[in-house]
Amino acid sequence: MAKIKTCVSLYSLQDAYLNKRMQLDDIMRFVKANGAEGVEILPDQMLKGAPDISEETVAHWKQLLDETGLKPVIADVFLNTNLYKNRTLTHRECIALLVKEIQQVARLGIHLIRLVSMVPYWVIEPLLPYCAQYDVTIALEIHAAMAFDIPETKAFIEEMKRVNSPYVGIVIDTGIFCRRFPRVVRAYETLFGTSPQVFDYIDTLFARGTDLHHVLVENGHVYPPELEAAIQSEHDRMFVPLCDGYENYRFEVLDEYMPYIKHFHFKLFEMTPEGQEYSMDYKGLLEYLHDRGYDGYVSTEYEGNRFTLPGHKVAEEEQVAAQLAYIRKCLDEIQG
Repeated sequence: MAKIKTCVSLYSLQDAYLNKRMQLDDIMRFVKANGAEGVEILPDQMLKGAPDISEETVAHWKQLLDETGLKPVIADVFLNTNLYKNRTLTHRECIALLVKEIQQVARLGIHLIRLVSMVPYWVIEPLLPYCAQYDVTIALEIHAAMAFDIPETKAFIEEMKRVNSPYVGIVIDTGIFCRRFPRVVRAYETLFGTSPQVFDYIDTLFARGTDLHHVLVENGHVYPPELEAAIQSEHDRMFVPLCDGYENYRFEVLDEYMPYIKHFHFKLFEMTPEGQEYSMDYKGLLEYLHDRGYDGYVSTEYEGNRFTLPGHKVAEEEQVAAQLAYIRKCLDEIQG
């Protein structure tokens, strides 16, 4: 029987880690104490020397897994093609970097890699022998502003379908399923100079069931008169393109991709006192996935931390705990 399982991306607790309020050991115990079944890690962020980690690091990671009982679900991998000032990396260099990532996650007992959005399609076929050798699947993140209508994403999906391998898939980030514009973003950006009229206009788009990204695409990336009227300053004009990254797709956009979906990032901007996330319908999406037999993890990915107002505490632990509690409640109701 298909079962949706909970997971936490340790990216969600990056401020606590960066500012040394929590070490990796503390974070893993926190994730377990709050009821998650799995863990998602960014090796570059929390494992010294990645991707060339030491045996001591591997042993420590496995000891934490044994202690907590957490399932090592997925590792987030980036392809930095701009290591040099005067050129981008060659295809061969890119493949070599990704092979090292595959070898690293295999040592960590992880069998799934999230490739950051915009990783090129041509990495797929050369990596397949290594994926099979190490039993590691690669999956491109489908992220807001880089989702299904972007040429690079389309090319990856087309190649994924062509090779038709169990070792290639996609990861869905629920930032493509915003139902309201995140109010923590509005509060933060207006404090630093963005005009309220910009957000008022964007709110009208969400109320109509669309978003800025789709409106701009439909208008040939020409700003409609209502948006031009909302822009009050050059600061506004520079900021508006950043609002492209909050999209309002229907869940049914996933229908044709369900066989290829390996994992979900349940984006989190703000859990409310009422229990739900302010801008997303988690329960509706969980019902959709349950009805279609999704048998994988949904991973907490908190990004409201970057919109913490000056003088306020970064509430990573509280927000992650609240989201996990709400998702467990939804899953109890949906899955029994």
